[in-house]
Amino acid sequence: MTATSNPDAGVPLRRRLIARWRGFKAAAAAVLVCAALGGCTGEQFQKGYILPPNALEQIPIGASQDQVLIVMGTPSTVATLSGEVFYYISQRSERKVAFMNQQVVDQRVIAIYFDKNRQVQRLANYGLQDGKIFDFISRTTPTSGQELSYLTPLFKLLSFN
Repeated sequence: MTATSNPDAGVPLRRRLIARWRGFKAAAAAVLVCAALGGCTGEQFQKGYILPPNALEQIPIGASQDQVLIVMGTPSTVATLSGEVFYYISQRSERKVAFMNQQVVDQRVIAIYFDKNRQVQRLANYGLQDGKIFDFISRTTPTSGQELSYLTPLFKLLSFN
């Protein structure tokens, strides 16, 4: 008598099919568990204006209002303080696990100030640092006055989801 090289030769067909079916079910269960856990990973959300790379470097002091509109696009809002000001408002938030509340990671208000001749007078990139409004370009915190009284409600409005 010769030894067979097929290990399944002595096992009935029904048992082999059951074993394969169990293996298939185990693999399918593993794929479903991985897919379910993959859905729990975090997400990032961007709301409002998305600043193009190097956009602020393309706007020199003295540039015209039309040049600003070409580089930056339409502002989120416009104000008239002692001249005209374009505000570009954005907020970045993330959710670490699916179905949880979003956490605000960053809020920015880019302000471009114009003089009476509609030329850029100064640029500001406002955000929150240590819970206070901070200009990341001039590295200063604005003091109370007309400008801060306009920025404070914008940040309060942004902080509610």
